[in-house]
Amino acid sequence: MEILLALSIALIAGLMMSRVTKIRNLPAVTAYLVAGILIGPYCLGRLGIPGIGFVSAEDVSKYSIISEVALGFIALAMGNEFRVSELKKIGSKAVVIAVFQALAATLLVDAVLVGLHFLMPDVLPVSVALTLGAIAAATAPAATLMLIKQYKAEGPVTRMLLPVVALDDVAGLMVFAVSFGIAKALENGTVDVISVVVNPIIEVAASLLLGAAIGFIFHLTERFFHSRSKRLSISVCYVFLAVALSMLEFKLGPVTVGFSSLLVCMMLGTVFCNLCDFSEELMDRLDRWTAPIMVLFFVLSGAGLTLSVFGNWQIVVIGIVFILVRSVGKIEGARISSRLMRCEPAVQKYLGITLLPQAGVALGMSLTAMSLGESGLIIRNVALFAVLVYELAGPLLAKVALEKAGEIPEKPVPPRKQAAEAKHKN
Repeated sequence: MEILLALSIALIAGLMMSRVTKIRNLPAVTAYLVAGILIGPYCLGRLGIPGIGFVSAEDVSKYSIISEVALGFIALAMGNEFRVSELKKIGSKAVVIAVFQALAATLLVDAVLVGLHFLMPDVLPVSVALTLGAIAAATAPAATLMLIKQYKAEGPVTRMLLPVVALDDVAGLMVFAVSFGIAKALENGTVDVISVVVNPIIEVAASLLLGAAIGFIFHLTERFFHSRSKRLSISVCYVFLAVALSMLEFKLGPVTVGFSSLLVCMMLGTVFCNLCDFSEELMDRLDRWTAPIMVLFFVLSGAGLTLSVFGNWQIVVIGIVFILVRSVGKIEGARISSRLMRCEPAVQKYLGITLLPQAGVALGMSLTAMSLGESGLIIRNVALFAVLVYELAGPLLAKVALEKAGEIPEKPVPPRKQAAEAKHKN
């Protein structure tokens, strides 16, 4: 009962808040996150009534399976953007921009935070600075995708944004694996080449291979079903399967073989959309089916934000520096690389701003970093602080950027309102 009650309240809170924010024309993503904060441990959850709000961070974590599944569907949708026909139009531009801006954000954050380390050596070890630099590369595909769908954005910035965000997380995961390996070596006092170099490469390669295999089997299986409902059901089944298999981890001698659910599901979507001639229609139906899951994902993300990080001024200082420097790295990295690739002026001017939102992938990285002990706790708190700011302000900034680029169509004025305005003028 408590679980169903909590989920129903989360859905209602998210949907009602979206009606409130619509008055100010704010993105729905922001509404869901604010709703999560309001029913989370720091507001409604303080009443301590199970099921009526989330009473603690542990209570929120009980619903992590919803977040895992939601990220699987998000990655599937991102992979669906890698159609050969579309990639031929974009060419190597998306790859260059994605890698360049991710590395620009990482290197800039690394440099500034390592410099800050000398001012705050007891609070900000070099291992923390390097790990936060890697986390800076990650972008939030969920917020970006929902924003584009909500406003039906279309244009050169939007067409470039989707593959860049998808590739950005591939680059971010690789950078994080290497940086975190170095951070662990610094913490332990030993350099482990396998964890720094070999494991990250194997994780990416194994994830892509697993995703490709599942995508191919998905395509073969889909051909046996012809009704819309059964095709939708089998699609959901394969996303669940991909997320589940991504949780596997095993050792081959000194090497650890693990998987990234984002990469697996992204590759699943890429292979399927290029093999199946009705994949676009199927994805449209899947989007409608997953709408409540996405609302829950963002509400739970808001409820999981730790507002107590504001109580430590040192964390706040590091967080502010991280946010400002990462933003500069993303915006300038995207601008410079898109200019080098001779993209449209709108892409050069506005793409970087749309890459600011940060959430699930960054939080996943910070959760992994918790294995560093006390240093991991600093990383987690700074990441939570940054995600709180980025998820509340990022979607709004991205919306403004797409509006300035002229890619969000204006809503037609209802005839009744047109008549009222005309009468008022007369």
